[in-house]
Amino acid sequence: MNPLIQYILIILALILIALVITKLMRKDFNIEANKLIGYLGGKDNIINAECNMSRFKVILKDISIVDKDAIEKLGAKGIVEIDNQLKIIFGKDAKQLKRYIDEIL
Repeated sequence: MNPLIQYILIILALILIALVITKLMRKDFNIEANKLIGYLGGKDNIINAECNMSRFKVILKDISIVDKDAIEKLGAKGIVEIDNQLKIIFGKDAKQLKRYIDEIL
C-alpha cells in the first residue's frame, strides 16, 4: 500500500477518534435541565428563573422540597438560599442550562 494512503487513513482515523471523544465529553443540557427542574420541586414549584453570569437564580413556591444534594451532584459549585430564592453557582454552564430550562417551562 502506498505510504501516502496509509498516512491519510491514519489521519482520518485520528480525526474520527477526536470527534467521538468530543461528542462523549459534551454535556446533554436537555437532560440536565430536566433533572434540575425535578430537583427544584418540579415545574409547578418554579415561579421565576434568571441567569446572571455563572449564577442561576430561581424563585420557588416551596423551598423545603428542593433536593440541594442532588443539585450539587449535578455540578453546582455552591447554593445560596435567601427566603424563597436559590442562587446556584454553575459556572460557565449556567447560561446554557437556563436556555434549556426556558424551553421546558
